[in-house]
Amino acid sequence: MKLLYFAWVRQKIGTAEEEVSPPAEVTDVAGLLDWLKARGPGYAEALKDARVVKVAVNQEYVRPDHPLKPGDEVAIFPPVTGG
Repeated sequence: MKLLYFAWVRQKIGTAEEEVSPPAEVTDVAGLLDWLKARGPGYAEALKDARVVKVAVNQEYVRPDHPLKPGDEVAIFPPVTGG
C-alpha cells in the first residue's frame, strides 16, 4: 500500500510518501489511521485528531469506514480551502 502525505501532515511525519504493509486486521481507513498513530510520535501528532485530516483512496475522497486493499494508494492531508 502506498501512502502519500501532504502539507503539515507530511511535515510532522517527516516523509512525503512510503510503502507499508499494515497487519491483516487493518481493513479500513479508520483502522489504518489508528495503526499509523502507533508507529511513532510524528504519526501520533499528525493524526491525533482524525476529524482534521482528509483521506483519499485511489484519488477519491473517502469516509473512515472505506475498505482498503493491499495495492491501494492512500493520500492523507489537511482540509483544503479554495478561493
